[in-house]
Amino acid sequence: MIRGSCLCGSVRWEIHGTVENMSHCHCSICRKTHGAPFATYVSAKLNDYRLLAGGETIRQYESSPGFSRSFCATCGTVVPMAINGQRRVAAPAGCLDDDPDIRPDMHIFAASKAPWHAITDKLPRHDTYPAGSSLSEVAPPVGSSSALGVLHGSCLCGGVAFEVNEPFKVVHNCHCGRCRKARAAAHTTNGFISIEGIRFLKGEDLLASYKVPEANTFTSTFCPVCGAAMPRLRPETGNAIIPLGSLDDDPGRGADDHIFTGSKASWYEITDDLPQFDEMPPDT
Repeated sequence: MIRGSCLCGSVRWEIHGTVENMSHCHCSICRKTHGAPFATYVSAKLNDYRLLAGGETIRQYESSPGFSRSFCATCGTVVPMAINGQRRVAAPAGCLDDDPDIRPDMHIFAASKAPWHAITDKLPRHDTYPAGSSLSEVAPPVGSSSALGVLHGSCLCGGVAFEVNEPFKVVHNCHCGRCRKARAAAHTTNGFISIEGIRFLKGEDLLASYKVPEANTFTSTFCPVCGAAMPRLRPETGNAIIPLGSLDDDPGRGADDHIFTGSKASWYEITDDLPQFDEMPPDT
């Protein structure tokens, strides 16, 4: 049995039987939805999946014609969704509470990968989805201005849009359990700027947030319509945290390091040469 849950614990499920088809998806829709460089999913027979709690808090957004993504309305975590016409369910691996006993076997939609993320492992890569599937990708909203030094970002539905007008001070790949749950992914990639460095163009008043009760500051910010991860403003520290997966433009740089690797997902292998820290870097 494999169990899973969202960040706030409202939505909980379990899968009896075999989970299969673990793959890293680099499509722009997954990147927007999760706010991460890629999403990792497993699948199982629909009859082997059981929702234990939280059905009333699950919201859906049709990200492609006939294909809806599910997320927790309380914390924004992406949760399992039925695969149309296949009697199967797709579950984001970042939400799993148990080791699924399988490992990723391929990258899909690699032709759409984030320009700031490098694929460094030896897994097979498919530009789209392997032949025989009806899955396709619909591009998300893009920024309308090309002002020098300005990056644009938005949620999947386009209800929230923002600009980043200063360089990132640092960019971390974070593997902590909270980021993994919040983004429902192997890890998140967050850029840090001053709070003056971001300007919302629309939808700031729509943003929803969830603070983990036992955490000092950890908060997930997301669009309540599509569930996409959004920037978090931290007035107490004077900075803003930008999920790079929410960007429409290429920042021209990727992560500086991997942090909280002591909490890394058991099913994910780090294969690049970036520095790794069990928790935060010592000079932070």
